[in-house]
Amino acid sequence: MCEMDEAMLLKVPVTGIQRFCMHDGPGIRTTVFFKGCPLRCIWCHNPETQRAERQIFYTAARCIGCGGCAAVCPKGAHRFADGAHIYDRAACAACGRCAGVCPTKALEETGTMMSVGDILAEVMKDAAFYGEDGGLTLSGGEPMAHPQAALALLRAARERGINIAVETCGFFDPKLLPGLCESAGTLLWDFKDSDAERHRRNTGAELEPILDNLRRADRLGAKIRLRCIIIQGINYFGTGCEHVRSIRALRDSLDNCVGVDIIPYHPMGDSKCVRLGVPYWGGREYIPDRHDIEELRRMFE
Repeated sequence: MCEMDEAMLLKVPVTGIQRFCMHDGPGIRTTVFFKGCPLRCIWCHNPETQRAERQIFYTAARCIGCGGCAAVCPKGAHRFADGAHIYDRAACAACGRCAGVCPTKALEETGTMMSVGDILAEVMKDAAFYGEDGGLTLSGGEPMAHPQAALALLRAARERGINIAVETCGFFDPKLLPGLCESAGTLLWDFKDSDAERHRRNTGAELEPILDNLRRADRLGAKIRLRCIIIQGINYFGTGCEHVRSIRALRDSLDNCVGVDIIPYHPMGDSKCVRLGVPYWGGREYIPDRHDIEELRRMFE
């Protein structure tokens, strides 16, 4: 078996493949979400992508009390008492058997192991819609948390003429940068906060290694688009605040920055955390004023 064939057999956890995306890079795109991330952002919109291992979503409103999950669970994590479904997550091994028999999708697996070849086949189904600008976007989680599979997928897509964008938090081994920059047409680089202490406290990661990787990617000639989440009272305190000035300074310091995306915080991760059985940090008080967002977008156009 040749090296390329072996690479196509590499498997990676995927939380979903989303088609006809318009906000994950230029044109019409197919976005593949890898599962697993080195950061633990307190505001994470996709908490099911943080851990690489399988997890179970439980949506109580969908449960009809059929008892199928209790019948197949090897750990006794599901039981029914007084008409109520009691799900003991501490006992759950996340084997997925319950999700496999649930008729209403009250129980769902958050990730599926897919081979690089299978992912590429799904991406190629949409090739007729990509045109000159569209293509594949690799997201997550953090794609470079699975570097072998990610780079194999990017190389295979590039060989087929597919335009590639990669969304990254930037926290990964810098030795991966040459391969990443060679394959990706655009790097959608998350710049979560410019204050090192806030960044460490709210994401669990140091800021400087991310900025080092960003600067190295710029020197390698990668086309970079900064993606900046705006969170009222956390990293944002008005259109003239230090963080906004830092975004502008960072943009101006890069030779290959093609734009800045201003992304307002939203509390959609709340419902996902409930379904995962984990606490959620956020709330509507962290949503920035829409007029401020419009002004910021005008500033960075």
